[in-house]
Amino acid sequence: MNDASPTAAEVLMAQPLTPQAFRPYGTVIAAPAGEGRPINGGNAQRFDLLDDLRLDAEGGRPMLALFRAQARRFPHEVSEMECHALGSQTFVPLGDRRFVIVVARAGDAPTSAQQLAAFVTDGRQGVVLAPGTWHHALLALDAGDFAVIERAGSGGVDCDVCLLREPGSVRL
Repeated sequence: MNDASPTAAEVLMAQPLTPQAFRPYGTVIAAPAGEGRPINGGNAQRFDLLDDLRLDAEGGRPMLALFRAQARRFPHEVSEMECHALGSQTFVPLGDRRFVIVVARAGDAPTSAQQLAAFVTDGRQGVVLAPGTWHHALLALDAGDFAVIERAGSGGVDCDVCLLREPGSVRL
C-alpha cells in the first residue's frame, strides 16, 4: 500500500466561493443585500434571483429534489467527475450548511486534477452549474439537507461520468 502524499500538482486547494471566480462554471446564489419587492401585504420581501435555469432541452422539465448529505472528511480524493449536458443543476443548502464544489469547464471530459477548480461555500451560498459543466458529487462539510433543482424528462438520465487519469486531493 502506498501512503505517499500527493504531489503539489495533484493538490486542489479549495478557495472561497465568489461570483467572479465561479463565473466560468455557473452562477453563485446568495441572499442579496438591500430590499426586494414587497409581497404578502408588505410582510415579506421577494428577490428574483434567476429566470432561466435551462432545463427544457429535449422536452425536459424542472425537478426539485432533496439531497440529505453526510459530512465528508478532508483532504478528499477526487477521481471521478460528472456532467449534465442537457440542463443546469442547482444546489442550495437548507440551513447553514457549507459544502465544497469541484468543477471543470464544459466541453471535453477532464483527465487530470490540474484541470479542476475547487470552491468552498460559506454555508449560505448555493450554486447553479451551467449545462455541461463537469463537477464532482456533492461534498458536504456539514451534514444536512440540500435543495437540488435539475432536469427531468424523456431520453434517459442526463449524466455523463468520467474517471480522471490523474486523480487529485481537495484540501481546505
